[in-house]
Amino acid sequence: MSDLNPEDASDGTVDGDSGESRTGTGTETETESETETEELPEETIEEAERLTRLARQAVVDREEASYRDRRAAILEDHDFTARVREEAAGDVLVLHPEEWHDDDEGVIRTDRIEDVSRAIEVRLEGAGDPDDWEAVDADNRTLVDAVRAEHGDVHGDNADAFADFMGNHYARRMDSASVSEIQEFLEEYYVRNVWSSEEQRAVIEESIGLVFETAGEPVPEFVVQ
Repeated sequence: MSDLNPEDASDGTVDGDSGESRTGTGTETETESETETEELPEETIEEAERLTRLARQAVVDREEASYRDRRAAILEDHDFTARVREEAAGDVLVLHPEEWHDDDEGVIRTDRIEDVSRAIEVRLEGAGDPDDWEAVDADNRTLVDAVRAEHGDVHGDNADAFADFMGNHYARRMDSASVSEIQEFLEEYYVRNVWSSEEQRAVIEESIGLVFETAGEPVPEFVVQ
C-alpha cells in the first residue's frame, strides 16, 4: 500500500468532512458504535497514534520515515491508511479506508466515500473531548502516582501540576502533550498558577521528562526560552 505523503493536509479532502471521532459522536447507539469501530481495532488505533506522535517528535529523517512505515504496515492489515489534517485548533490524525485514496493523484476521492463514519479521527494537538475528562483525569492521576512512587514527592508534585494543566486546558493525557503545550505549561501556566517550592522549580523540566519516561513514551525535545 502506498502512503503518499501522509502528513500532508492538502490531500483533496473536502473541507469540513470529518469522520467518526475516536470517542464517538454521542448520537449513535452503543451497538452502532461497536460495529463501526470493529473495522479498525482499538489497539491498532492506539498504535497508529503512538507511531504518529513518535514520527512528529523524531529529529532524524530516517527515524521519522521508519515510524511512518510501521504505521502504514499495521494499517495495511486492515486496508486503512493515514494522514494528518492541519486545523487551527490543532492537528488531527485521520485513519480512513485505503479505497478512498487515489494513489495516482495523492488525494481523497469523495466519490468513493459511501460511509464517512468509517474514518477515525484522533486529535494530536489542542483540546480533546470534554466528555472524556473524567477518564483522562483518572489516567493522569494514575501516572502522577507512579511518578511520585518512583521518583519522590517533588517530581510527583510537579507531575500533579502538569496533570491539572493538561486535563483542565486540553482534556488530554499528559503523555500526549506536544512540545508547544509543554512550553506553554512551563512558561505560562507553571509560573502563574502553581504555588511551587524552590526545589520544585529547580527540577520542573526533569519532572516533565519523568512523566513521559514513566508512561513508557519518548521524551519530547523542548527548550524553555
